[in-house]
Amino acid sequence: MTLDTKEGKILILATESCAYPGANSVGQAHSTYPANTFILRVRAPVLFPEHFYIDCFRKGISGIIVMSCGEECPYEGAYHAFAKRIDKVYQIMKHYDLDLRRLRLTAICTVCNRQFLKEVNEMNTLIQELGPPTLRQKTAGDASK
Repeated sequence: MTLDTKEGKILILATESCAYPGANSVGQAHSTYPANTFILRVRAPVLFPEHFYIDCFRKGISGIIVMSCGEECPYEGAYHAFAKRIDKVYQIMKHYDLDLRRLRLTAICTVCNRQFLKEVNEMNTLIQELGPPTLRQKTAGDASK
């Protein structure tokens, strides 16, 4: 199967303790989701610096979904540190005039098949509407946006 680059690519950062087993359960249930979805198993999303997300957009990722345990993160303080980091990422995205909907956060449990599929399908619809990401710095005239 070849990936049509017009579809755009969706990167999922799935935490190994919650969301990745949830993604695995979707596969075990033989559910289908768009082939342009790439799942990266991560210990905790807080490990990724702000520029990681921007670099992903620069390199052709059209949408990123961070699927985590949310408040139930097994690493003390990690979720709150991550929330602060993502706030900074959103500010950088604004600077580059990137639609903030391209980066989505969601809590996915180990058996949240429907929620996993809903998030992926919604992101797929969104990136088809938006097209590929283009990073451009806002100028002083763009300040009102």
